[in-house]
Amino acid sequence: MKRRDLLQMGSLVLLLGAAEIARGATILAVRVWPAPDYSRVTIESDAMLKTSQLFVGNPPRLAVDIEGIELNAALKELVAKVQSDDPTIAGIRVGQFAPGVVRLVLDLKQTAKPQVFTLMPVAAYQHRLVLDMYPSVVADPLEALIAERIGAPQTISPRDLAAVKPQTAPGTDPLGELIAQRATGSGSATAGTSAPDKPAMPTAPAAAPAIVASSKRAATPTIDPNARTDRLIIIALDPGHGGEDPGAIGPGGTREKDVVLRLAHQLRERINGMTVGGNAMRAYLTRDADFFVPLHVRVQKARRVQADLFVSLHADAFYTPRPQGASVFALSQGGASSSAARWMADKENKADLIGGVNVASRDAEVQRAMLDMSTTAQIKDSLMLGSAMLGEIGRVGKLHKPRVEQAGFAVLKAPDIPSVLVEAAFISNPEEEARLNDEKYIAQLADALVRGIEGYFSRNPPLARSRAV
Repeated sequence: MKRRDLLQMGSLVLLLGAAEIARGATILAVRVWPAPDYSRVTIESDAMLKTSQLFVGNPPRLAVDIEGIELNAALKELVAKVQSDDPTIAGIRVGQFAPGVVRLVLDLKQTAKPQVFTLMPVAAYQHRLVLDMYPSVVADPLEALIAERIGAPQTISPRDLAAVKPQTAPGTDPLGELIAQRATGSGSATAGTSAPDKPAMPTAPAAAPAIVASSKRAATPTIDPNARTDRLIIIALDPGHGGEDPGAIGPGGTREKDVVLRLAHQLRERINGMTVGGNAMRAYLTRDADFFVPLHVRVQKARRVQADLFVSLHADAFYTPRPQGASVFALSQGGASSSAARWMADKENKADLIGGVNVASRDAEVQRAMLDMSTTAQIKDSLMLGSAMLGEIGRVGKLHKPRVEQAGFAVLKAPDIPSVLVEAAFISNPEEEARLNDEKYIAQLADALVRGIEGYFSRNPPLARSRAV
């Protein structure tokens, strides 16, 4: 080949490269994930997007300029994807702001703390631009659980009273006022309104009753120290994955995130109607709809409500369809109890990469380091809880291993809460995938897990103890 021909080919390559650069990124898909914790907008493209943003406080809105692209049908879809019951986003406007610049405007229902970041390709996703809207005012989940309990005719324990921090001006105590109102027969707790069903998301549960303060302050009733008081036993249920992270997907298309959320809802129904040793129980879900929760935030949530137990729910997959049976895992301070347990932990610990975490957030890294301090006592209690659950699961289905396995699961690292991870089945096995879609089996599994919790508490009664949150 002549030198002139080579030079012409080189020029052609350079021209193609320039054209490719000028073309910019192609928008592949857009998604909106509404949730009480935060609302997320994801824009997926075949190349990294360059953006600039501006937040305006009154009225609250976020403007994001995406450079190097033209308005297309995929971006226009964002307008219709916002649901009317989204807690944070009122609507999205999109338009060609300038040649090669598309502007998105997110109109917000309340003041929010936006986070805008990009994610590199991982799993089935290409480049993603993520817009997270965190509401400035966040409800106290522990206060909501106690308010829910006040709605029933039960004695309020000093521990529960001390656990609630007043959210109003100094000198007022809305919880104390509500208790006083109930004691005198005046006032009531108002029920929240549940979000309507959405086709793209599992049904969200009804909101916890709100605490209503009276216009005139009443005295908090005196609690007789000789009277029997109970304390609220809180079980943190952690449906794995969610939102951008579907978890494992079965051969028939069943998504792990949907299965474990259904199981968590069944468990909540049972736990909320239970007592242990005269103590009322309440279930707290780390996510109650289809949105993603980072691993360290799941642990934070359980600690914030002072959970007595933490149960993470999964239905994982293997790279062959043969493995079957349920498993229960506890944390390990050393190595994993088996190569399979190590493989499983490594796989679950990558959830943040798929679900999408803002690695630029220093707070997340600090919290991750704080929670990486497992204790011998926590692991011992976790093994007892896991053994009680495994025995009951074996009565309704097959077990993958006859003992509780151990590995370094990030989600089990609450230093003061017995924590286990339950793999309900191998969703990659066609037979077990079918069982996970059988509501009767899900109900049987929920019953088994509840019996395991009861069995654990029968040998380890809950104590009136306080924890640092």
